[in-house]
Amino acid sequence: MSKTKILYVEDEIFLAKIVKESLESRGYEVLLEMDGGEAVARFNADPPDVCVLDIMLPNKDGFSIAEEIRAVNNGVPIIFLTAKTQTTDLVKGFHTGGNDYIRKPFSMEELIVRIENALRYKNNNSATGVQKDNIIIGNYIFNSNRQTLTVGKEEKKLSFRESELIRLLYENREKIIDRRDILNVLWGSDSFFNSRTLDVYITKIRGYLKNDPALQIITVKGIGYRFVTE
Repeated sequence: MSKTKILYVEDEIFLAKIVKESLESRGYEVLLEMDGGEAVARFNADPPDVCVLDIMLPNKDGFSIAEEIRAVNNGVPIIFLTAKTQTTDLVKGFHTGGNDYIRKPFSMEELIVRIENALRYKNNNSATGVQKDNIIIGNYIFNSNRQTLTVGKEEKKLSFRESELIRLLYENREKIIDRRDILNVLWGSDSFFNSRTLDVYITKIRGYLKNDPALQIITVKGIGYRFVTE
């Protein structure tokens, strides 16, 4: 069985060495790149199963790298590593195609859990045959296999986790979904940081669905959300 291949882009030499050696000791293959300007070429030359990108990098930042990767591959999971904690940075990270976001300093256990979660959701998404079909949601056509949301002639490319969240909301439409369940299913943890991240995702998806007033994601205070489709 082939090893899971990780493209790891990090310019802090000491941290990069520790993380690379730790991941390799756990059976992963790690492609370490320390120059942001070379990251996309490395990705294209030897496509990985998952990308772990620092944001502050020489020559090209992690956001720009993610955008270029998404232009050629919409399915590979992208995890950002950063010391930044502002909501605007979270929004930018997910807008550029990120699937997850880990704050520095982090533990190797947390990083590995995030990597495995991202890969599991990606594999489940690819393996579920029903997801190959288009799903009509109000005025929209949703395809979680292609990770697209289409209204009229406008097609919106979704990140993997955006697609999974829409699918989860749709499959449980008209029901109240506990936000802790969403967090545990999509992020593997209901931590405060992940909870803030979910808030960002909900806001974005509400924006994506604004062309159909009949579609609403209603916040049920203290519990979770209810997706109303008519």
